[in-house]
Amino acid sequence: MSGSSALSNALDGSPTSVPLGALKDCFQAMVLRSRTEPPPDLAERLDRLARLRAVVADNEERFRQAISADFGHRSAVETTIAETMMVYSEIRHATKQLKSWMAPQRIATTLQFLPARNRLMPQPLGVVGIIAPWNYPLQLTLAPAIGALAAGNRVIIKPSELAPHFAGLLKETVAARFDATELLVTGIEDEIAKAFASLPFDHLVFTGSTRVGRLVAEAAGRNLTPVTLELGGKSPAIIDASADLDEAAERIAYGKLLNAGQTCIAPDYVLVPERSLQAFTEKVRAQMRRMFGTDPANKDYTSIISDRHYARLEGLVADAAQRGAKILQPAKADDPNWKSHRKFPPTLIVGATADMAVMQEEIFGPVLPMLGTRSPADAIAFVNARDRPLALYWFGKDRIARDEVLARTISGGVTVNDCLFHFAQANQPMGGVGASGTGAYHGEWGFRTFSKLKPVFYRSKFNRLADLYPPYGGKIARLEKLMRFMS
Repeated sequence: MSGSSALSNALDGSPTSVPLGALKDCFQAMVLRSRTEPPPDLAERLDRLARLRAVVADNEERFRQAISADFGHRSAVETTIAETMMVYSEIRHATKQLKSWMAPQRIATTLQFLPARNRLMPQPLGVVGIIAPWNYPLQLTLAPAIGALAAGNRVIIKPSELAPHFAGLLKETVAARFDATELLVTGIEDEIAKAFASLPFDHLVFTGSTRVGRLVAEAAGRNLTPVTLELGGKSPAIIDASADLDEAAERIAYGKLLNAGQTCIAPDYVLVPERSLQAFTEKVRAQMRRMFGTDPANKDYTSIISDRHYARLEGLVADAAQRGAKILQPAKADDPNWKSHRKFPPTLIVGATADMAVMQEEIFGPVLPMLGTRSPADAIAFVNARDRPLALYWFGKDRIARDEVLARTISGGVTVNDCLFHFAQANQPMGGVGASGTGAYHGEWGFRTFSKLKPVFYRSKFNRLADLYPPYGGKIARLEKLMRFMS
């Protein structure tokens, strides 16, 4: 693809502002260098990963403060555990494994072509674009960047406009350690947000809502740009009759309230056997109180990112109450003590039904619908009647019941007897399916996503492939007979 002509077409008809013009120039420079310079070797890639780690290590406290400022309040512990340490882990894993990932892979050669050889050669795609979210701005911005840099690409990151303090700090700290043709962080101006997905990247990563993901995919499709979409949706937690209810309640409460529920893989609703619904609901409620108490000033409990998102959550709860659901909260969401901190009270919705907005939209907040089911088959049918979720959680001890759910449901990933932790596995891919996303990254999966795995066939001088050339005559009949025998 032509970087300059395709970019001009993408931007044709709209005035070029200073920020957008600078982005255009940087993108063109990256494309040119990716096409004219040799791909970075192992040492250069390791150096880029080391510099990216230094960006985080030298500014940990500044990043914590910036993220907290964007949220209104973000638990410092949650930023450390769910963001900083995850980034360190990804970089450490990539650094340790990169030499083996870069090596051409031996691929078996079809018998009739022996003694020829096959190899699969990983090569950088070129220029990778990342449209980052606000909910885990450090981790979900840098995790795909780690894979892209490890694969030898040049990277442009567009941070979320909902995290301006973080975006400004990331831009500053990356610029201090990286040349603008290696790794670039853009501004968050409206014109950049609108134009970014239309740039003819060699690969584009978007993390965010399904609705915006469709728009990003549509814009990228005009350039035939391949996309990795990590979206969201309604990730279910299924409580089997064999589950330890106390254990499940504790783990679901944590998985739901981490980052105040503003997690794309947070459990979005719980399916519980009808006879256990009331008891389990009370156990979850008790665990939420034990973990975060009932004081909105609790520093461990994170604020909602914006007033608009807070109002959206209020609307979901009000709609459920109007339609007959029972609402369990330590305080009303409009309580000034909570609202002034922009902290939404942990909320359980008992008796949620499919017609409620809370069961139709991704919640993305500390609101958890609890639904009773008559049988394991009903739970499976309920999940399968909806879009494929990004995550699924199953709790129980019955292996047959567990394997039935694993076999009959499709989701981006699964954690058994806990929540969230499949995401933290460096050797496993992270990605959605259907409406919850497409493609995957993390670890070697990220390296492969951002590489062209080029098949190479090395012909041997001992092959009789010349017998395939015309004039055919009798030799082709003999060769055909041999090939049929060997096939």
